[in-house]
Amino acid sequence: MTTVTSPLAGRAVGLANVPDPVFAGAMVGPGTAIDPVRETTQAVAPVDGEVVSLHPHAFVVINENGHGVLTHLGIDTVQLNGEGFELLVNKGDKVKRGQGIVQWNPAAVEAAGKSPISPIVALEAQADALSGVAESGDVAPGDALFTWN
Repeated sequence: MTTVTSPLAGRAVGLANVPDPVFAGAMVGPGTAIDPVRETTQAVAPVDGEVVSLHPHAFVVINENGHGVLTHLGIDTVQLNGEGFELLVNKGDKVKRGQGIVQWNPAAVEAAGKSPISPIVALEAQADALSGVAESGDVAPGDALFTWN
């Protein structure tokens, strides 16, 4: 069992409400999303594990159970070519839950015409493997978003 915690401060939003059909349709995997506070902030590791994929706008951490968790900072933010994002770790690094991975500014993403809403997805999971999925209310980094059984 894996508890996935929020990598960001903001408001939980159900994946179905993410303004991207791939995430909204859970094609990447089930999970939730965060509408982040609009200030420069660090996106932190949602689980202990290894950073197996790292881009300025997205990262994947796989934990000891083999559960890969994708944090995607905003929608269509790959089009920003890394501008406004600062990597704080390297691919292959071991990280602890709550450790900073990427520094970014959701307000700048929004000003660039992109949605800062950030999906947090359980990769290669079935929807029924998740429980307690947060889909509303304020969350802080480290607050539980869902449990992956």
